[in-house]
Amino acid sequence: MPFPDNFSFVRRISQIGTLLQSVFCGKPVGTDAFGNRYYRQSKPEKGFREKRWVVYNGEPEASKIPPEWHIWLHHTADAPIPDSARRSWQKPHLQNMTGTTEAWMPPALEGKDRPKATGDYAAWKPE
Repeated sequence: MPFPDNFSFVRRISQIGTLLQSVFCGKPVGTDAFGNRYYRQSKPEKGFREKRWVVYNGEPEASKIPPEWHIWLHHTADAPIPDSARRSWQKPHLQNMTGTTEAWMPPALEGKDRPKATGDYAAWKPE
């Protein structure tokens, strides 16, 4: 069975370790819209901050974590921000698509024609 180009044994072993830690030492906290599961240490050590971590749904990619869970993971807030606190003008979170076929490209690089100049500028000509 051939492995995909981005396959890494080290990453897979790390993922297995995180899953084992989640089962034996973790307490589930919640799930986000992407299907990522969040955990906290079930028995925090006295004098230390509790450990918090995420088990990604699919490939591990840090930009998959929405801001409301990011602040919880980094101990900025004691609980994730509820969805009801989102403002009407806020866009939904999207993961970073750089390097994928979904990445944004300027129209000129997508093969689309650039709109004609309107004549509101004069081109510089060296003397």
